[in-house]
Amino acid sequence: MPYFHDINPIALTLGPVSIHWYGLMYVLGGLFAWWLGKRRLAQGRLPVSYEQYSDLIFYAMIGVIVGGRLGYMLFYGFDQILADPVALLRVWEGGMSFHGGLLGVLAACLYWSRRHAVHFFHTMDFVAPLVPIGLGFGRLGNFIGAELWGQKTDAAWGVIFPRTLDHLNKSHEELLALYRAGLLNHEARHPSQLYEMALEGLLLFVVLWLFSAKPRRRYAVSGLFALLYGVFRCAVEFVREPDAQLGYLAFGWVTMGQLLSLPLVLLGIGLLLASQRQPLPVVPAQAADRRNTK
Repeated sequence: MPYFHDINPIALTLGPVSIHWYGLMYVLGGLFAWWLGKRRLAQGRLPVSYEQYSDLIFYAMIGVIVGGRLGYMLFYGFDQILADPVALLRVWEGGMSFHGGLLGVLAACLYWSRRHAVHFFHTMDFVAPLVPIGLGFGRLGNFIGAELWGQKTDAAWGVIFPRTLDHLNKSHEELLALYRAGLLNHEARHPSQLYEMALEGLLLFVVLWLFSAKPRRRYAVSGLFALLYGVFRCAVEFVREPDAQLGYLAFGWVTMGQLLSLPLVLLGIGLLLASQRQPLPVVPAQAADRRNTK
């Protein structure tokens, strides 16, 4: 029997302020990224101080939020921008794009790298293994918020999302009664958010963290991230419901997510090939002793 999604997206209410689980996922993702990066910093994997590293994480988080919102509105809601430009600022209404967030992080890291005279891809190779943990938390937030669901399925792990049943004009209690009677089983959908959490979050993190556990040639870590994320995202898009305002873009199966992820696959392959011409980096054994890791 499929699972009936009955999770309150609001984690905490403080007077007139409601704190959503999705927002908390961003906070958790940022904290874990900071903590993991701090461990790598202590190993001498980035030639900067603790304060400079903290600035990097701060800029990257700003890039995620600003880029994610701008990317979503440009890629998925451009008509809405034309009709109501102020919609760009209404982030509480939802709508964040990974690809926009990635561009935001790239811009933030480029600014930070130039400011501190660090090679851009040295920075990106350091940051790349920290990103998947945030992606995983974000996809969990998508599931809790019952958004970005998958296509219909008869798999035993299918999930019934009440928000997909608005056309029935039933109250939540009425939908629960229908579910318990087994009358909504045909409405079960792939929990594509959890698929993405497992692939883009957990699996991608494990692969990148282990791969980057020892120094790698420049471009290699960034290339592996781009390649694997692009492949994982394109694969999940086959069972994820396309955005209602866009639908399929071509051939009855190509989605915007796939269109935006394919360049990452090509970029990843290019970076991995380019890395083969780079020398192996040398991390001084004394680096950790010179770092302020408070």
